[in-house]
Amino acid sequence: MGETQVTAHEGRSTAGPSPIAAEAAPQAATASSTPPPAPGKSGWQSRLRSLRTPGRPRLWFEILLIAVSYWLYSLVRNAVPEQKAAALANADWIWSAEKSLGLAFEESVNHAVNSVTWLIVSMNYYYATLHFVVTIGVLVWLFRRHPGRYAATRLVLFATTGVALLGYYLYPLAPPRLMNGANFIDTVLVHETWGSMASGNFKNMSNQYAAMPSMHIGWSLWCGLTIFALASAPWARILGLLYPTLTLVVIVATANHFWLDAVGGMACLAFGYAVSRVWYGSLPHRLPKGVPGARKGRLTGLRAAARLPRPASEPEPKAEQKPGAKTAPEEEPAPEAAGARRS
Repeated sequence: MGETQVTAHEGRSTAGPSPIAAEAAPQAATASSTPPPAPGKSGWQSRLRSLRTPGRPRLWFEILLIAVSYWLYSLVRNAVPEQKAAALANADWIWSAEKSLGLAFEESVNHAVNSVTWLIVSMNYYYATLHFVVTIGVLVWLFRRHPGRYAATRLVLFATTGVALLGYYLYPLAPPRLMNGANFIDTVLVHETWGSMASGNFKNMSNQYAAMPSMHIGWSLWCGLTIFALASAPWARILGLLYPTLTLVVIVATANHFWLDAVGGMACLAFGYAVSRVWYGSLPHRLPKGVPGARKGRLTGLRAAARLPRPASEPEPKAEQKPGAKTAPEEEPAPEAAGARRS
């Protein structure tokens, strides 16, 4: 309601618009007639800013995204032509380079662990299963306990896996167990277990010469660093660091990778963290744990209306009287007040 100005004139008072309200009226009319700014650069900037702000992940979308992404990864990885001659030549070069460094220990580890049947069989199954089970488990844990960090950490994993495809295409590499003239043991074939998609009945389902970089190391190190950075229990943080360490022993003992393949996996992971850092402006573990406003419940119309302030013009509702309840007697006016009214 606008302000009014009361003017006394020959014993009568007249009400009129206040000068302040009169001056504000043309300005309000001008503002209402001004069209809103057209969407331009600022609109795209706000849209980009919203995309770079971690939001609450949606379960159905994440399941679909991970399934499609892994299908595409497997499709592209297996579509890379198996350049056998180049892969074997690169394996010979890697083996010679490690010998020159005095760090060609893969063959000794392979033979030593293979002599303990229960241990090497366990490592074969470790190689085949935990690579997927632990990675999915960490994703589920992030989704439930750290929703504000989920998208950034997931981007690290996706970028790491994506750049690994370039390595498979640009640098075909045979694993040690497929080298010509080497004395490595294919532990899956010897012990009739399954632990490698490039051995036994599964060798036609996967590219046998995609050993560089090692995504067993890339993914396990992603899991380990994520657990170490975000877990609160000390034992969980210790297990987080032990997991990629044990994975390195497994990939060497089963003759599926050189240790230099692990270095390639670490380089891919570093690239993944760099991509996430540029996109979200921070490393994943430094982002807020939760999503602001994500857990606030929605009020129904009645509850929302109950919380609105009551207009001043609306009278207060009278309390309902229960049946059988006594009505409080009205207070009698004081004698002085009653006398004053009679006079």
